[in-house]
Amino acid sequence: MSTRPGVRIVLRDDVRVADRAAVVDAPPSATPDPDAPPADTPEVRTPEEIEVADREDARAIIRYGRVRGAGPAGRWRRGVRYAVRRPGLVVAVLVVLLVTAWAVVPQLFTSYDPLTGVPADRLQPPSGAHLFGTDHLGRDVYARVVHGASASLSATVIAVAVGLVAGSLLGLLAGFVRGWVDDVVGRFVDVLLAIPSILLSLAIITALGFGTVKVAIAVGITSVATFARVMRAEVLRTSTSVYVEAARASGVRWYGVLGRHVLPNSTGPVLALVALELGTAVLAISALSFLGYGTPPPAPEWGSLVSGGRDYLATAWWLTTMPGLVIVAVVLSANRIARALERTGGDS
Repeated sequence: MSTRPGVRIVLRDDVRVADRAAVVDAPPSATPDPDAPPADTPEVRTPEEIEVADREDARAIIRYGRVRGAGPAGRWRRGVRYAVRRPGLVVAVLVVLLVTAWAVVPQLFTSYDPLTGVPADRLQPPSGAHLFGTDHLGRDVYARVVHGASASLSATVIAVAVGLVAGSLLGLLAGFVRGWVDDVVGRFVDVLLAIPSILLSLAIITALGFGTVKVAIAVGITSVATFARVMRAEVLRTSTSVYVEAARASGVRWYGVLGRHVLPNSTGPVLALVALELGTAVLAISALSFLGYGTPPPAPEWGSLVSGGRDYLATAWWLTTMPGLVIVAVVLSANRIARALERTGGDS
């Protein structure tokens, strides 16, 4: 099987474009015979573009006319090759999976009680018995970090869900309807962006009260403007596409255009933003919990754990360092996954 005339092989990362116009079923080494009678002119075909994942697929199409190993085994090998080439992404995914497992089944990772300590073991440094050391009441810090993942991550999910749903609806409405609706939504988004996020969160918490869920709602409201702007930009870009104009010209109703064409083709960058906002929400919720607006003690939460170790910073550095490193690892991992999703989302 050989490539048809006029086929363009385009790499997804836009690194190289390989063009090949070969005669159908003609071997690469074949040379025309000058004494042979002229052959019939081949049928003119419309040029096509074949989008491939990497250079190896491009070479396979150029040499063999198809991607080799396109079955389940081939996809598995490509997945392994993709992971080997991106060790940072693999580590980020493993960190997120580990922290998620902490939140779902913390008993599998520690046998210590996060609320009850042994006074004789107070302020012990990290060791084999206590990976993150112990606090001033003899409680295992690693156990408190593991059990605190449930409160921190549940608040993060609520915050991102609030921002995603509210912001996407506003951006979709502004980009699809336009006109005065776009102006009103735009002014509302400008107001949200003009206020610092931490100050807006504090104002909302003051009105709603303290607690993990209320902190999550406050953080989610501060991210509405970001989701609205991204969704509006993608809807505006998609709405002016040729296939959307063709659907409208063919008589498809507005809800059909919205559900079949505009919305599915506008979600890629928004999904990448979800991963990015996960890291931002973890940081914001931890900051508000550090200030005392989250779950009241003795319930463990990452921000409150960092705050509780401030008084022992000179003698027990691990009380703030270990929970802080966990927060940093989760935020960096979420940002790394968001970069990967942004690249693949732009190609979809």
